[in-house]
Amino acid sequence: MAIIIKTPKEIEILREGGKRLATVLYKVKEIVKPGISTKDLDSYAFKLIKDMDDEPAFLNYKPEGADFAYPASLCVSVNNEVVHGIPSADRILKEGDIVSIDLGLKHNGLFTDMALTVPVGEVSAASAKLIRTTEQALDVGINAAMGGNRIGDIGSAIEHFVRPHRYGIVEVLSGHGVGKAIHEDPYVPNFGKANTGAKLVRGMVIAIEPMLNNGTKNVVLDKDGYTFRTADGKKSAHFEHTILITDGEPEILTRL
Repeated sequence: MAIIIKTPKEIEILREGGKRLATVLYKVKEIVKPGISTKDLDSYAFKLIKDMDDEPAFLNYKPEGADFAYPASLCVSVNNEVVHGIPSADRILKEGDIVSIDLGLKHNGLFTDMALTVPVGEVSAASAKLIRTTEQALDVGINAAMGGNRIGDIGSAIEHFVRPHRYGIVEVLSGHGVGKAIHEDPYVPNFGKANTGAKLVRGMVIAIEPMLNNGTKNVVLDKDGYTFRTADGKKSAHFEHTILITDGEPEILTRL
């Protein structure tokens, strides 16, 4: 698949969709607390999206190689779950957990993607630092996505920022192009060499999403076929924004 440059009309739709997505995800974040189930979070996200006459991008989406379509609107990944956790009424959040909430939105036929990691009540200093550093890594990656730079500049910037913190950078999962589909070219890894890869040009829309582990970079796929977990059982954090490449600084589409 070739990289798809978005038209001005498509960019306007993506701007609106991104704002709607951010609105939903921040509202979901507000109800994260001990005692709530991950299914409750998913149901709330679904309701908010449908109330805006939009569509949840992940619900019934079947990625290549999957045995069945994803059964929820929201990916909810707790503690050692890195991404793509399937919500369940039996999975109850407790004090000290950290939870990644990852959501895609389809607005007027176009897709945006966003993720946050949220503390559940009071968390340990180590968990708070992991969350904070992962969010900072996203900011570093976005700042490197200047028009005229290359995909490798994003991953290189994230990697150089993260290495002193000694977190594992997940390598088998990455950011991606987004807009016409949930996942488009280019692949946007969170590590790499500067001045390599596809050139960042005006009209490209990409999702940058660092995933940092409080231990090994290695992950394993759960028997459910979707949930990725850290191989050593330590916690993981995940943040994501959809951004528009311009001739200068990138524009974050998934913000209020």
